[in-house]
Amino acid sequence: MHRDQSPLRARSTPEHLPPLVLAVDRMLDEFTRLPARAEFRFDPAMPAVITVEFLAERGPGLVWRFGRELLHRGLTTMSGCGDVRMWPAQPDERPTSWLLLETPELEALFELPTGPLAAWLDAGYRIAPAETELDGLDWDGFLRNLADHPDPLSE
Repeated sequence: MHRDQSPLRARSTPEHLPPLVLAVDRMLDEFTRLPARAEFRFDPAMPAVITVEFLAERGPGLVWRFGRELLHRGLTTMSGCGDVRMWPAQPDERPTSWLLLETPELEALFELPTGPLAAWLDAGYRIAPAETELDGLDWDGFLRNLADHPDPLSE
């Protein structure tokens, strides 16, 4: 099984939240900002995960998947650990948050405007409240498949 083909299946819902496109800044160093755009997508079938594509002027975009809770908490306090961390920036003329992405090959720090992101995340929580994020998942099927195929990357 390919690692992106999870046997976990979520409920389907007719509600839709349009993508949010934000103007963000990638911090190249302490004083140099590179303007960029980030497109946030919410899938009501998998509400715990937010897909973000950082769109480059030239070349392919960079796609990351974040826990919705990580983004929501990162608007007001330090959130995340390891590869992804988010926290509020020092307040100035507009409220923003820092989003740090790290891998062995990449480190990128983005400054995101918190107002539009908070409103968009709140709309997603109205569609699928936090306490319902795991409703409808087929845990038995997932565990059976895991027992049958303990190394999903070997297929």
